[in-house]
Amino acid sequence: MFVDRAKITIISGKGGNGAVSFRREPFVPEGGPDGGDGGNGGNVVFVADKNLRTLMDFKYKRKYQAENGQNGMRKKMYGKRGQDLIIKVPLGTMVFDSATGHLMHDLKEDGDSFIAAKGGKGGKGNVHFKNSVRQAPNFAEAGTEGKEREVILELKMIADVGLVGFPNVGKSSLLAVATNAKPKIENYHFTTIDPNLGVVILNHEEFVMADIAGIIEGASVGLGLGFKFLKHIERTKVLIHVVDVSGSEGRDPIDDFDKIMAELESYSPYISKKPMIVAANKIDLIDEEDEKYIQFKEYIEGKGLEVYPISAPINHGVKELMYAALRALRKAEDEFEEAEYEMFDFEKDEALDDDYRRVTATKDGDVYILSGQQLTKIFNSTNFNDMGSLRYLFKYIENSGAMSELKEMGLQEGDTVKIEDFEFEYFEEF
Repeated sequence: MFVDRAKITIISGKGGNGAVSFRREPFVPEGGPDGGDGGNGGNVVFVADKNLRTLMDFKYKRKYQAENGQNGMRKKMYGKRGQDLIIKVPLGTMVFDSATGHLMHDLKEDGDSFIAAKGGKGGKGNVHFKNSVRQAPNFAEAGTEGKEREVILELKMIADVGLVGFPNVGKSSLLAVATNAKPKIENYHFTTIDPNLGVVILNHEEFVMADIAGIIEGASVGLGLGFKFLKHIERTKVLIHVVDVSGSEGRDPIDDFDKIMAELESYSPYISKKPMIVAANKIDLIDEEDEKYIQFKEYIEGKGLEVYPISAPINHGVKELMYAALRALRKAEDEFEEAEYEMFDFEKDEALDDDYRRVTATKDGDVYILSGQQLTKIFNSTNFNDMGSLRYLFKYIENSGAMSELKEMGLQEGDTVKIEDFEFEYFEEF
C-alpha cells in the first residue's frame, strides 16, 4: 500500500529536575549545596531516508516520544541528556504543523534533517541558588516540560518528469518501456492506484520519471482519488501528457486532452503552467494520416505544444519522446520554481519571549488567580517547607508586577491566591 499522508503526535523529552543536595563529607564541617543540574530532554528529529518510499509506518503508530532528561545528582553531577528520537521519512516528505497548517520543513535530499520539537531544558540544581544571604538553599529548579505537537506528514514524490492523462491511456506501459520500473499493467480503467517511479537513462544522462495515477474528470475537487494523485505532480519540472489518439476507450482525444488540462488548471494554475509535451499513444492502432489524428495534432500544436506519436507496448517513438523530455527538462531546470508555502516560525515558537515570562492576574469570585508559563516552572520548583524557596517564588511574582495588579483588584491580607491547583492565604510579609 502506498501511504502518502499521515497525522502523528510528537512529544519531546522533559528536562530533568535540578537536585537539592548538600556536601556530607568527613572533615568538611560546613559543606555547601552541591545539587547538580538536570539533563535536557531529547529532541524529536525528522530525517529523510532515500531507502523509504511510503509513510506506511505512520499508519499504525501515531505517537512518538523522545527520552526525558535525567534528574541532577549530588556532588554537582549533571543528569544525563535525554536521547533524541530520530524519525525517518521518505524523500519528498513535507512536515506541517497541524494547528496552524504552516510548513515546518521540506525534506528533499537524502540525510536532510530538522528538529520538529525541542526537548525541555534541564532545571538548575540548588548550587546555583546560593548567595551571600541564602547560604543553604533547600530548593532547585524543575526541568521544563517537553513540547507536544500534532504534525501532518505529506509525501510528494520527487520526479523530474511526470506522466499525466486519463486512466488506461498507456502511462504505465510507457514507464515500463522507458525505464527500469515494473508497474502492474492490465486492461482496466483503474490499473494504477499508486504512483510509480522509474529512471530514464539516455547516453550519459538520466532523469526520474513518475507515472501519476489516472486522473478523472472532477479530480481537482476530490472525486475519485483526485487529491491523492494530483499533489504528486507539484514537484515535477516537466509533464508528458499521454493521450490515447486511437479512441480505443470510446473517447475523443481532443476532449480527453482538454478535460485533463481543465483539472490541472482547477487544482493549481501553477501546475498547468509547467512545460509540457504531448505523447500521442496507441498510434499503431490508427494511421498517422488518419484525419482525426491530424486534427488532434493541429489542435495541440496550435497551443504551442509538441506532439510525439508513440506506441508504448512496441516501443515505437519512445526514444524520441524521451529525448524531447530531456531537452525540455534541461530548459526547465533553469526556470523551475516550486510553489511557495507559509513557513512555520520556529524562532517565535521556541524563544523565551515576553509571553513566556508574563504573569497574568485575574479574579474568579473571591479567589485571585496567577498564571504564566515561567511562573508554572518556578512554582513546580518551589519547596513549600522552605522559607527561602517561598520567598524566591514571591519575589518573582512581585517583580513581574502581578502583585500590584492583584492589589488594584482589591487583594488584601487573608484573601485567597491561587497558582495552578494550589491555594494559599496572602500576607504582606512571610
